[in-house]
Amino acid sequence: MPDTGFPPPHGFVEICEAGTRDGLQIEATIIPTAEKIALVDAMLDSGIRHVEVTSFVSPRAVPQMADAEEVLRGIRKRPDTNLMALVPNLRGAERAVTTPVDGGVLLISASETHNRKNLNRSIDESLAAFPAVAARLRDGGKEVLGAVAVAFGCPFEGEVSLDGIIRIGRAYAALGVTQMTLGDTTGMAAPNNVRRTLRGLRAALPGMQFTMHLHNTRGVGLANVLVSLDEGVRRFDAAAGGLGGCPFAAGATGNICTEDLVYLLDESGWTTGVDLDQSIAVAKRMEALLGRTLPGQVMRAGPRLRLHAANAVPTAAG
Repeated sequence: MPDTGFPPPHGFVEICEAGTRDGLQIEATIIPTAEKIALVDAMLDSGIRHVEVTSFVSPRAVPQMADAEEVLRGIRKRPDTNLMALVPNLRGAERAVTTPVDGGVLLISASETHNRKNLNRSIDESLAAFPAVAARLRDGGKEVLGAVAVAFGCPFEGEVSLDGIIRIGRAYAALGVTQMTLGDTTGMAAPNNVRRTLRGLRAALPGMQFTMHLHNTRGVGLANVLVSLDEGVRRFDAAAGGLGGCPFAAGATGNICTEDLVYLLDESGWTTGVDLDQSIAVAKRMEALLGRTLPGQVMRAGPRLRLHAANAVPTAAG
């Protein structure tokens, strides 16, 4: 960590890399399985320990995730590696338990319309299906986590009900789930509703730990990170280069950038265990693989104290 002159680090913040799942799921070009495996291996080399690798969803709905089993079997796992996958239904759980994945993430939306668009079922139907999915994952030795999409606003319905999210959180808690991801699926989170939502959920669900899954659709993703840190959150999803978006949500754009998040946390006195230069290299690898410019900023500028030769730029004349 650079010497910033700030007090000693405030503590450890876990970064969960979602680039090969939420990042690639919206891409029309199918990325070869070997390239996905190489990307995850490079993420782990950078110091990332939690990776949401893929989704066990219908290949017809999300063709990019059709090779979920092959990708998970090809990754060079380490003792401290935690590989996760989205498991939205019982069929997905049946597939997941045949792989080296460490845990499955159950998913539901905070709005009825998005749940039907994303999962093709009602909220009540999703909740009713969760016990069987969780039981199958646990029978297969897998951890069970929960996630709530559009937790800070729905592109179809607008504001979402805090009571509705609490209801979902209580359903997760009843299944023994202790880690719940709050998804800002289309970047509708802003500091005020992040603070309000987290405080309301903490009061109603005191035993639950929260992961923030933030998108930078409206340019305030990292501002929302700072508010979340103030509210006690210590785990954040991010995607290399700022890639990502939900194919079933209007206006969806990329996640907060992994390397931008590492930079912010490092420079603010937090510990992540992630090497910034290697994180930048992963983002550039992702960019080269996709053949287009990604929105990450730190991957362009580099660390704050990366210096340049004076003759690298012209001298002002006159």
